[in-house]
This record gives sequence, structure tokens and C-alpha cells, in this order.
Amino acid sequence: MGELKVRTRVTGALAVLPPGGLPVVTTPTGGTVDVVTAVSAPGFNPLDLLYASLAACMVLSARIAATRLGVAASLGEVRADVSGEKAEGDSSRVGRISITLDISGDLDQATKQRIVEDAETICTVSNTLGTPPELHAALGG
Repeated sequence: MGELKVRTRVTGALAVLPPGGLPVVTTPTGGTVDVVTAVSAPGFNPLDLLYASLAACMVLSARIAATRLGVAASLGEVRADVSGEKAEGDSSRVGRISITLDISGDLDQATKQRIVEDAETICTVSNTLGTPPELHAALGG
């Protein structure tokens, strides 16, 4: 049996809030996202980024699931629509997140459902949100 090669990627995010400005988020690999706060401003706000992470992870995980099931060649476009609702009485927390996966391709409904279920199990972001990690905030130097 061949040796399994695991590729890793440095992950994380750095948000910088300049005086009087809006945050800019960068990744260790050089990606950047400008963050907006106005209700009608186009772009990502912090909750959009959370939902975007989950949506991206779910569609990628759906592709992995289809590959594991041996149906990747029949998989068409996969879309993840993610939204959330604030927790009742607690405006500083999301109480419910909904994910709808639309899967096209030459697959029957049972296979599509299995892909959805497997994707949720594979997705690191959905697993993290389902069992939140410990959070530690500290003052830096």
C-alpha cells in the first residue's frame, strides 16, 4: 500500500483596523478581504465571512464525498446557500445556521442526499461550528 501524503497549508487570519477606517483581513498566504459594516455596503461583513467559510467548505466537501462514492464524473455544479439567524435575546450570537446544497449532475436523489450528509461530516468548518472550539483572546505586545 502506498504512503498517504497529506498536504498542509498555513491557515489563519489577521484583521487590521486603521484609525477611522474599516478592517482589512489578510491570510498568511497573501489573500485579502476588505470588511464592510454599513447595512447597504457591498462586500463581506464578519458574519458574511463566517457563512462564506461554511459555504466554501461544504461545496469542496461535496466534491470529496462524490469522489469517495465513485460518482465524481457525474457530479455537476454544487451550490451551498448558507444563512443564519441571531439567537433569541442574544444579539451577539448566531442561534441557527441553515445550509442548502443544490447538486446538479447525472445523479439520483438518494446519491445527492448521501453527498449532502457526507459533505457535512467531511467539512472542517461545519464540524467546528457543531462542536465549538475553545476560544482564547489575549492582549498582544
